[in-house]
Amino acid sequence: GAHAPPLTASTRAVSMDDEKFDGMYMNLAQQVGGIEPLLDSFMGFLRRKTDFFSGGATEDAAKEQVLKSFNKHKSKADEEAREKAAKEKKRKAEEEKRRQKIEQEKKAKQQKQEDERIVDVTDEVATAGGLAAPPPAAGSSSTGEAAGSSEPAAPEAEAPAAEDSGEGTGLVPLHNGYDHGTYRWTQSLQDLAVYVPVPAGTKAKQLVIDIKKQHLTVQVAGKEAVLKGEMPQTVKVEDCFWSIEDDPKGAGRLVSITLTKMNQMEWWKHVLKGEPEINTQKVEPENSKLSDLDGDTRQTVEKMMYDQRQKAAGLPTADEQGKQDMLKKFMEQHPEMDFSKAKIC
Repeated sequence: GAHAPPLTASTRAVSMDDEKFDGMYMNLAQQVGGIEPLLDSFMGFLRRKTDFFSGGATEDAAKEQVLKSFNKHKSKADEEAREKAAKEKKRKAEEEKRRQKIEQEKKAKQQKQEDERIVDVTDEVATAGGLAAPPPAAGSSSTGEAAGSSEPAAPEAEAPAAEDSGEGTGLVPLHNGYDHGTYRWTQSLQDLAVYVPVPAGTKAKQLVIDIKKQHLTVQVAGKEAVLKGEMPQTVKVEDCFWSIEDDPKGAGRLVSITLTKMNQMEWWKHVLKGEPEINTQKVEPENSKLSDLDGDTRQTVEKMMYDQRQKAAGLPTADEQGKQDMLKKFMEQHPEMDFSKAKIC
């Protein structure tokens, strides 16, 4: 039968890279079941419909033509693979660079927040912080007990509430906390220690101790909860713990709970909201611990303590004194201005 002319570059000007045939080839490949059957089918087409095998070209020339086409596309495939690998390498490098940048920005932001939390002490925190150390009463301890230490001695008599005489209000603190009868507590800047007396023979499995970020429950099973409610500040739950032991000062047992503060630059007024508040201006900071602090933190704590002493004496804080000095200097530089009616806060 008649044969079609040889499919050579001179008679067929269509590039084999023309993607418009991809759909047809893909359909054919799926029908014949793979690459090898596809090549075999194409060779059969050349045999049946062209003179590729029966024409004037020698066998070596025909093989050379097939190999030339193979080498051409093998070279292109290798080049495309190299380009793809280079792009992937570049993409991964850029992704790693972005990841490192995000991580650095995150660390910088966290450091900035930490610095601001330590350094930016507002008047409100300075007031509530109550870091001043008023002269201790005769026979009293000059430093508060740290959380986790042996529980404090019970007071011989209930301490009176502080009068509102410019030195704050609330209960006079005992060991920077208070003894409420059903429980007592102490605190340092870092944590609180809560002590709850329970009946003799009480086992740990009979206790319900639930410590959440800002909620505390202390209860003996089958009895009314001794403590249950919202704490005034947040705690680091993973650093909180409790234990039960024989009460060294009684016939019963004692539950000891340590609550690690999230904000370790502030004194608590009570363990739970709604409980009686202590006067934080009368707490006794552990001055001996200042040497353990880093420079910036120590400077901040010392400033808070100075401000507290100034407030207790009815004198301006460091910031207030600075503002007054600036105002005084401004008034001296502008004698022509009348400040007699100025309202100065």
